[in-house]
Amino acid sequence: MQIEGLTENDVRLLEELLQARGPSGDEREVREVCHRALEPICDETWDDAAGNLIGLVKATSPKRDPLSIVAHMDEIAMIVKRIEEDGTLKVTNLGGVRPMSFGQCAVDILADKQHLTGALSLGSLHRTGKSAEMQHIRDHGVDWGDVFVLTGLTPEELGAAGVHPGTRVVLSRVERHLVEVGKCLGAHFMDDRALLLSGIIAMRRLRERRSELNRDVYYVCSVKEEVTNSGAQFAAHSLPGNQMIAIEVGPVAQEYQTWLTEQPIISFGDQKGLYSPDLIDEIRETMAMEGIRPQLALLEFFASDASASEASGLKPQTAVICIPTQNTHGFEVIHKGAIDTMARVLVRHLTR
Repeated sequence: MQIEGLTENDVRLLEELLQARGPSGDEREVREVCHRALEPICDETWDDAAGNLIGLVKATSPKRDPLSIVAHMDEIAMIVKRIEEDGTLKVTNLGGVRPMSFGQCAVDILADKQHLTGALSLGSLHRTGKSAEMQHIRDHGVDWGDVFVLTGLTPEELGAAGVHPGTRVVLSRVERHLVEVGKCLGAHFMDDRALLLSGIIAMRRLRERRSELNRDVYYVCSVKEEVTNSGAQFAAHSLPGNQMIAIEVGPVAQEYQTWLTEQPIISFGDQKGLYSPDLIDEIRETMAMEGIRPQLALLEFFASDASASEASGLKPQTAVICIPTQNTHGFEVIHKGAIDTMARVLVRHLTR
């Protein structure tokens, strides 16, 4: 598979990131992939006390205060609420996900002692209104109270494997393949694996252009963005500098006048507050230098690690740059050129 601006190794890394499972609070597999990619290209890499992975590239002669770039490692997922007598699992959402985001599909149950395969189910569809639960679904749609995970095991067998309330359940690896959709790419969890890759590529290019780098750059691969933003907020508190840029997926929607292209979205605000006009202006100037025309938007039903960090008073100057994404929190589709375009923007901004 060829993707604009990416090497074969970059494409393989994207596929590896998509296959890695990273429910909020258990991002170990994703962290391991990111660590292997960042360690050879950063001056320093470390895990902080919150579980974030941080890579640092130092400027030879810094002229400005340090800046943090943040992309999150976690993904939307499920968490076990209880084990039923028939061995099925009642689950609820971990992050902003609805059952329709996954459909009836294979899942991986990340038990303490072994990982099991299950099936997310709402039961057989060939039922009439005489089945009360089927009538409820037809009248009101599907929500978490309507679905369960089939395991094929007894409660005793599940307990022996280490399944319990709090166990994470994720989309199975068999459902995580990257596919070409015309001029686009499709996969579950482009949010935020495509952006993790953009950040890694940018850090590699910044290391190669260290003499042009105008400041030290901290790349934060954050945890728990989908639930609390606590990882990024801890990093915002502990890392130097006043500026943080989140790189994210952004919704494609007529109401926002955003389109499925490689041109990044810059949002002026979201559910957690407003971003910093001065920093946004700098980024817009950067894009103009690269011949990139940003899509300007106000993403009302949205939030990022950066807006959460500014809202909590931890970073006074923040911005978010988004890859336009169709089907957010589902089978997500992005333009083939968007990953490289994001990396170009970051590199130009930090070397101008």
